[in-house]
Amino acid sequence: MEVRGFKKQITAVMKMLPGCRLLVLLSCLSVLVESGTVHLDSCTVNVHTHELRKYYSVIKSNVIEGDNALGVKLLDRSLIKDVQEGQTCCFLRLVLRFYVERVFSNYVSSQPQQQRYSSALANAFVSIRKDIHKCHCHCGEETQRTIDSLHAEFIKLHVNQAAQKAVGELDTVLGWLEGLGQKT
Repeated sequence: MEVRGFKKQITAVMKMLPGCRLLVLLSCLSVLVESGTVHLDSCTVNVHTHELRKYYSVIKSNVIEGDNALGVKLLDRSLIKDVQEGQTCCFLRLVLRFYVERVFSNYVSSQPQQQRYSSALANAFVSIRKDIHKCHCHCGEETQRTIDSLHAEFIKLHVNQAAQKAVGELDTVLGWLEGLGQKT
C-alpha cells in the first residue's frame, strides 16, 4: 500500500514539473527583459538598462583597446549634473541623437559579433529616443551649447576614431540612464 501511495505522489510531482519548469523559465526571462523607469523632468520612459549593459559588456574591452585617442575625452560623468532644471529630457534626447546619428553610424568593428552588439545598442537608443520624443521636451540654449561642444570635440578627431572613442565612453551614458532610473 505504501509503495502505491509513493508512486501516486511521484506521479503528481511529475505532472507538476512542466508547470514548474515554465515558471522557472519565465522568471529567468523576466530578468533578461527587466526595464526601469527613467525620470526625465515631467516625463518617464522605460529603458532596459540591464540589456544595454549586457550588450556593452560584450564590446567594451575591444572598443577601449582600439581607442588610440587617449588624451581626448568626449563625455564627463559630471556633465549631467550641470544640466539645468527641466533640461534633463532635452539633454538625454540630444545625447541619444548624437549617438544614433554620429557615433553608431560611423562605428565599424572587424568582428561580426561586436558589430551585432553595437547595432543592438544603436537600435535600443533609437527606441529610447522615440519614447523620449513623445515627451515633447524643450531645449534651452545652455543645453544646446553643451551638446554643441560634444559635437565640436567629436569632429576634431577622424570620424572612425571619434566613433570608437564615443562607443568606448558609452559607460558614461549608461550610468546616466541608470542614475535617472534611481530618482524618485
